[in-house]
Amino acid sequence: MLLKKTILMLSAAFAAHSVQAAIFDAAQCADLSKTEGVNSAKWIQAGKLPSDDQASFTGAAKSAAGVEFDAHCVVNGELEKRTGADGKPYAIGYQMRLPANWNGKFLFQGGGGMDGFVAPAVGATPVAGSTALPALKRGYAVVSMDGGHKGAGDPSFGADQQARLNYAYASTGKVTSLAKLLIRKAYNTEPKHSYFMGCSNGGREAMHAAMRYPTEFDGVVAGNPGFRLSRAAIAQSWDNQHFRAAAPKNDKGEVIFANALTQKDLDAVVTGVLNRCDKNDGVKDGIINAWESCDFKPKMVQDQIGADKVKLLNQIFGGAKNSRGDQIYSGWFYDAGLNTEGWRAWKLGNSQTAKPNARNITLGAASLPSYFMTPYQPNFSTFDFNFDTDVAKTEQIGGLNNSDSTDLSTFKARGGKMIVFEGVSDPVFSAVDLRDWYKQLLNDTKGARDAVRLFNVPGMTHCGGGAALDDFDPLTALEQWHDKGKAPEAMLAQGKAFPNKTQPLCAYPKVATYVRGNMDKASSFVCK
Repeated sequence: MLLKKTILMLSAAFAAHSVQAAIFDAAQCADLSKTEGVNSAKWIQAGKLPSDDQASFTGAAKSAAGVEFDAHCVVNGELEKRTGADGKPYAIGYQMRLPANWNGKFLFQGGGGMDGFVAPAVGATPVAGSTALPALKRGYAVVSMDGGHKGAGDPSFGADQQARLNYAYASTGKVTSLAKLLIRKAYNTEPKHSYFMGCSNGGREAMHAAMRYPTEFDGVVAGNPGFRLSRAAIAQSWDNQHFRAAAPKNDKGEVIFANALTQKDLDAVVTGVLNRCDKNDGVKDGIINAWESCDFKPKMVQDQIGADKVKLLNQIFGGAKNSRGDQIYSGWFYDAGLNTEGWRAWKLGNSQTAKPNARNITLGAASLPSYFMTPYQPNFSTFDFNFDTDVAKTEQIGGLNNSDSTDLSTFKARGGKMIVFEGVSDPVFSAVDLRDWYKQLLNDTKGARDAVRLFNVPGMTHCGGGAALDDFDPLTALEQWHDKGKAPEAMLAQGKAFPNKTQPLCAYPKVATYVRGNMDKASSFVCK
């Protein structure tokens, strides 16, 4: 009797395992096309992962393109098709890739910028220099989406109420529900773990995953997050107005925005910053690990750049303020990446014509009046923003869009883990602002450090690049933490800016500090 009972139990266990490990193949992939909201389901047997044309927005690692993939199903579709208040067609576009050899996990891949595009759902690490294996290659089922509208860099969707809500956060919940439905249909089981990973706006979306959908996600990687996007948009107007006022004119009398600070000026600033602060972590190696304590002041290089540019730097790095001196958006750290292309491209651009090409203008100037301000007023100029009277016009959308809540109690109680990383030289979202949020989180959510860790990358600009070690692997760190209980005290980093060098990225508030040995080896540093 006991033997018979044991056999029955083993048979039941084997049957359950067989269902869970059921083969997912081309025929079952085709069946997914019958699901509402699915436009196509195509089986791909072998090949190379596609490149991400919007990587400048998402931060997707360039190394992901060309990686040999295993057999998987590519699902493309749209949810919530409708005609908007502006008469334009709207839908939430998405792509999902489901591998034949599934690891039991689900990854939501964040977007970037103002969204409006569906990036290949491969789960590339959202750090430009990373060589880490994409999530799809690791066996994850991966989904990406467009945030509920079409047109990368086009904020005109701000004319439609529902499109505003979808971009703010609602599309994440809707696509998550569909993605998990497709997983159940494909594999006959729920994902054992659900993660969200993104950078920039994708980092903001990742923080929303923990903040607004704490029962749907077990882990989050949020890189260079635009978690206070509405205020960062105001900061862009602050920069734009001050740079234009300081910019010289050419022989035609045209203002050349990009020359408000020349490359020579920025080189002088970075040299001054390095001379002042590089040694504070124990070694002069071009990396300012002791970034938080760096006390560089522009007046220290006044002989090289002049008094007018000292004043300009103080205005920019002091952050946006109203006429009373109240801080609207935080200031910025002086760091070693300020003279690199990744900083200039956003703040100043390189156009030598009367038409600036700084991304703060080409992307930010239009998004502020079209999306972040209420009412919708697309013809409003970034140069006309009034820091006394117009800030209030961003509060409505800020309350929906910003992912700056310091109450992550439900996420933490369920065992959720979040890794947040930020470039200290990020020109788009201030490392000061994120540092301050994290400190407030530790104060407001009891035991928050058991659930959320912040990693600052010295010299790194927006989602990679700069004078930085920008090749690291936050997804593996998250897996080790959430799945195996190994909290990340540091992540190993390297990067093309410093060939043959490795160093730890330490969890805040600790920093990599040189102790002894070869300064190019991570083993010569400790986190303290």
